[in-house]
Amino acid sequence: MTTTPDQLFSYLDDLGISHPTVSHAPLFTVEQSQALRGQIAGGHTKNLFLRDKKQAVYLVTAPEDAVIDLKGLHRVLGASGRFSFGSTELLKELLGVVPGSVTPFGVINDREARVTMVLDAALMEHAIINAHPLTNTMTTSIAREDLVKFLEATGHPPRIERVSGLTASGDDA
Repeated sequence: MTTTPDQLFSYLDDLGISHPTVSHAPLFTVEQSQALRGQIAGGHTKNLFLRDKKQAVYLVTAPEDAVIDLKGLHRVLGASGRFSFGSTELLKELLGVVPGSVTPFGVINDREARVTMVLDAALMEHAIINAHPLTNTMTTSIAREDLVKFLEATGHPPRIERVSGLTASGDDA
């Protein structure tokens, strides 16, 4: 059975993790979610559901504006060959979500711990991190330390690695 948002919230409550959540219209892209800036404080995420040549699965969560070199990311993470995006079927099977709702919270559904969770070091510079709670009609805010606590509790201790900005400079802000 796939975990529901309410079950996720109950799990977070059991861990003693605060999880303020805002409901909104469905958001399918980073561009669409940027309309919420100013309403929801903290770092906002983009998520890459990837698999390598040996079918190892990775979920990379980075700041929404991160530039990630997909051609070289496998070397950074020590994967077997270049990455490709995981299929919709694999996404549903392992994370229990559909495209547009990919989230680090999805690992709650990966009970066999097949997914390697990677958090971009740049994302971890934010005290508060925002992600969809298994659906793209809500955004949940969580302290960075609590995100790590959640991931560890689900059997997915995160690798915190610098994965963004390795080939492109361009911090114009």
